[in-house]
Amino acid sequence: MAEKLSFPLLLPNPPPPAKRLFPNHPQFQSDTPSPPPIAPLLQDLVSSQSSTSPEHNTAQSQPLTFPPIFRRRSRIGKFSDPNRGKPWSNRHLSAQGHRILETLMDPLFDSNHLDKTLLQLFDIDLEEQVSDSSLSSDISGIIQCLRFNKKFDLALSVFEWVRNQQDYVSLLSGSAIVAIVKILGKEGRASFAASLLHNLQIDGIEIDVYAYTSLITAYANNGRYREALMVFKKMEEEGCRPSLITYNVILDVYGKMGMPWSKIIDLFECMKRDGIGPDLYSYNTLISCCRRGSLYKEAVEVFEEMKRAGLHPNNVTYNALLDVYGKSRRPKEAMDVLKEMERKGFSPSNVTYNSLISAYARGGLLEEATELKTQMVEKGIRPDVFTYTTLLSGFERAGKDEYAMKTFEEMRRVGCEPNICTFNALIKMYGTRGKFTEMMKVFEEIKSCKCSPDIVTWNTLLAVFGQNGMDSEVSGVFKEMKRAGFVPERDTFNNLISAYSRCGSFDQAMVVYKKMLEAGVTPDLSTYNAVLAALARRGLWEQSEKVLAEMKDSRCKPNESTYSSLLHAYANGKEIEKMNALSEEIYSGEIETHPVLLKTLVLVNSKSDLLMETERAFLELRKRGISPDIITLNAMLSIYGRKRMVAKTNGILKFMHERGYTPSLSTYNSLMHMYSRSKNFEKSEEILRQVLKKGIKPDIFSYNIVIYAYCRNRKIREASRVLAEMKDSGVVPDVVTYNTFVTTYAADSMFEEAIDVVRYMIKQGCNPNQSTYNSIVDWYCKLNRRDEANIFVKNLGNVDPHIPEDEQSRLLERITTKWS
Repeated sequence: MAEKLSFPLLLPNPPPPAKRLFPNHPQFQSDTPSPPPIAPLLQDLVSSQSSTSPEHNTAQSQPLTFPPIFRRRSRIGKFSDPNRGKPWSNRHLSAQGHRILETLMDPLFDSNHLDKTLLQLFDIDLEEQVSDSSLSSDISGIIQCLRFNKKFDLALSVFEWVRNQQDYVSLLSGSAIVAIVKILGKEGRASFAASLLHNLQIDGIEIDVYAYTSLITAYANNGRYREALMVFKKMEEEGCRPSLITYNVILDVYGKMGMPWSKIIDLFECMKRDGIGPDLYSYNTLISCCRRGSLYKEAVEVFEEMKRAGLHPNNVTYNALLDVYGKSRRPKEAMDVLKEMERKGFSPSNVTYNSLISAYARGGLLEEATELKTQMVEKGIRPDVFTYTTLLSGFERAGKDEYAMKTFEEMRRVGCEPNICTFNALIKMYGTRGKFTEMMKVFEEIKSCKCSPDIVTWNTLLAVFGQNGMDSEVSGVFKEMKRAGFVPERDTFNNLISAYSRCGSFDQAMVVYKKMLEAGVTPDLSTYNAVLAALARRGLWEQSEKVLAEMKDSRCKPNESTYSSLLHAYANGKEIEKMNALSEEIYSGEIETHPVLLKTLVLVNSKSDLLMETERAFLELRKRGISPDIITLNAMLSIYGRKRMVAKTNGILKFMHERGYTPSLSTYNSLMHMYSRSKNFEKSEEILRQVLKKGIKPDIFSYNIVIYAYCRNRKIREASRVLAEMKDSGVVPDVVTYNTFVTTYAADSMFEEAIDVVRYMIKQGCNPNQSTYNSIVDWYCKLNRRDEANIFVKNLGNVDPHIPEDEQSRLLERITTKWS
């Protein structure tokens, strides 16, 4: 299946004008034939979706279609707001307009008298001869003043009243329409605003750039980016030329959608070709767009171009650049920006320091990040929820749970209330450690703290359960997420791809990817990396190389995660030479030597049992001053444990203890593995008890190690006790578990018992593999009992009715080879 994958990066074209432009969640409707039936999780994906906006099932059913209309149009004038950026002034209202506005602004005004009140606006002596433009100005002024004073419902009522007066609808000016669209957008009713513009167009009013831009902004502010882009496209088709503000809003939408950098730059160049010179906001937005892809080089290029254009950076510019460096884990460059910022006379704010702290925390330099928080306080800048959450997340990633919790406790002690990002970080910490009880307590606490789970919360839960191979929980979370009204977006799809591939459901992961394309969601760098990670787990290095080539062809710049997945693909595919060649490119700097890549080198070399190469990568990490995280340290423990290098294992443990790292389940599994193969094998169960005491749930690997330790030393009773405990805890034995018992019984000439284990495992739904039968046959041969081996194989159908036809032939041949 992987060979047939295609990864289009460019944004799919919007539907033709004749089709509905804004149906209910168009990204989940497609004329493409559906693939074969899949798991219940994805069957729901193409069904009707809930909406998170309050307008669901009402205005959403009135799409903005803009059909061709063959009738006289009354063109509205250009939008002009004399009050923009100033306190509201109603000096342009007529005397009658002033009186009506005062009546409407009266706190005791009864909306039932609206009709009578507004009719006074048109009840004028013939001698006064008020022009249509004056009436239009009064209507616009009244609506804008009501909006300015947050009397949104009344403003909407006035607008609707005028619109329903057949003789007066042409008096609705552009500024009045823009004010109403802004009100609807603020109230989360963007689709209603779209329907309104559509109906005004039917009434003969031509929609201008300001109305279009307001609608685009309304969609963007409500996170409905695809619909914002559809309006932009429709606007161009109508021959309405975008303004500077329009382009700036769309640039921001592109950034939030995670559009490829090439697509963002194409839009920026199109803007300049249209004769619209970018302003400071344009450049600041462009720099912010670099954050998602960690495009710090591109951000610097934009920064320099901005200065060449004669625009001077402001606080927002420097903070945006700092943010990009923070996301890119470039603390040194981030600090240089701070110094330049201060030289230019800009005072750093908590936003500035939060970006700096993010840069250090993401780079694993947590002591420096904590010191920056101290500097904030010394400068009179109070750390906020983002400061604490960034530090908490940094400690969580490093595996320093104790420090993470101390940060959380300090945060609450100083009166800083956690937000949903804080809770998301805690959910990730507990979930990654397998502490699901604590994780769900945090999830429940969200409600008591007057927060609500957001899309990141659900995506985090998907990722956590996926990492732990809990596919049924992944499906359950996804259904709950949709039941809560959240529509899957790109990160959700990316997490689903990762989750299913981690659960071993590679085909399901690829189905999710196809569903994502059918839903009209554009893949981004994270999508490519999720697919690459799925391929890597299967060791599909050839397909991984094809994906990398396609990324480059599509002008999607690979990052450290891309090359990290490629290293894993080579390691899992046993392509050691290719892995070493890529390693040399990283060491030489041909591929940017990123901390993530050095940590990956430690991991893949450890997994491949390459001791010297593992130590080289670890020493390179330390030489560059990069703090190892818990995963890196566990990789070192794993290879030292397998090699039974006790002194070096203890050295890593001492380092972890001194630096405040919290041991994870992988840490304990590596220690259990080491002791299981030593004379002190019983210590493996002692460590298992420690794991349970700490509230960490052992996995199947944990139990299998201890079972192996006892079976290896012919302590079947103890091994059986651990097996029973394993099943009681809800961990299902796998083929490795049963094979350990089969081998032990066969080695002790207890073949009947070994065959009984085979029957039992089949009854439990666990299919024997070649290793199961090999161990029985091999021990028959070692004990010079060839005839019994042949009889066992010939009667194997009685033990395993579903044994493959060629399996008996293979085993008979194996007996002959072993005997000879």
